[in-house]
Amino acid sequence: MDPTNTIERFQSAGKALGEARYRNREEGFAIIVEGPRDKAALVRLGFVGPIEVVNRGWGMDRLVAYLYETYGTRTSDRRSTMTLLMDWDRTGGRLQLNLRRRLESFDVMIDEDLRKNLMKTLKPETRVVESLGGLAGALAPHMDMEAIIRQDEE
Repeated sequence: MDPTNTIERFQSAGKALGEARYRNREEGFAIIVEGPRDKAALVRLGFVGPIEVVNRGWGMDRLVAYLYETYGTRTSDRRSTMTLLMDWDRTGGRLQLNLRRRLESFDVMIDEDLRKNLMKTLKPETRVVESLGGLAGALAPHMDMEAIIRQDEE
């Protein structure tokens, strides 16, 4: 992927966000973010399913226990029940690693594809999840294409 091709990068990011939004809406696929502004950005992009915030005043042990008890380890068809979407800066990376290790110790399957895609495609524009709301106008058309394609397949 050419890092100078903004349209191609936004198409890829929009596609990944559209798939995550579909799973979030239809399957109860939880999106775990750092703070309330991150959650607001996802809501602005049309996420209506479970979005959990890490920074809620709980210790990490309590949060991990809550996520494990609420979402389990994997779906009945052996897919992940949640994705970790921390910022792609140093602090977000450390938090992502810490949370992933703790959840995996409970045998929780974690999907990190969305974060990896956004890190790769949106790094020149942003390094934080809360900025996705400001990019909604550019990302939403590519997210909606996924819904249109899925309807055509049904």
